[in-house]
Amino acid sequence: PLLNSAAGRTVQDLSRYPVFPWVIADYTSSKLDLTKRETFRDLTKPIGALNEKRLEYFRQRYESMADMEDPFLYGTHYSAAGYVLYYLVRSMPEHMLCLQNGKFDAPDRMFHSVHQ
Repeated sequence: PLLNSAAGRTVQDLSRYPVFPWVIADYTSSKLDLTKRETFRDLTKPIGALNEKRLEYFRQRYESMADMEDPFLYGTHYSAAGYVLYYLVRSMPEHMLCLQNGKFDAPDRMFHSVHQ
């Protein structure tokens, strides 16, 4: 909470909603062993660089923007208002009824696994 407050993040503004770093790498164990290094992701790299195949995709895309004035590696911010709403609706599914004509969202779009 202190880091988010110092950064000016608040639950009152979706564009500055508090964030928590993605630190866990073990999504299959029934109990996490917090003493094992493998339990945590490599914090020396951004999320987009953890998977070599994904990083290569971003590098190729960046290189294809050579003629652009401001090329970029990642096209979206980690805390966009749309992501915040996606999280909030799934953390309180009863509110989804107001957004989807009184019905829950399509099952294939509902959250089911961090690992996948």
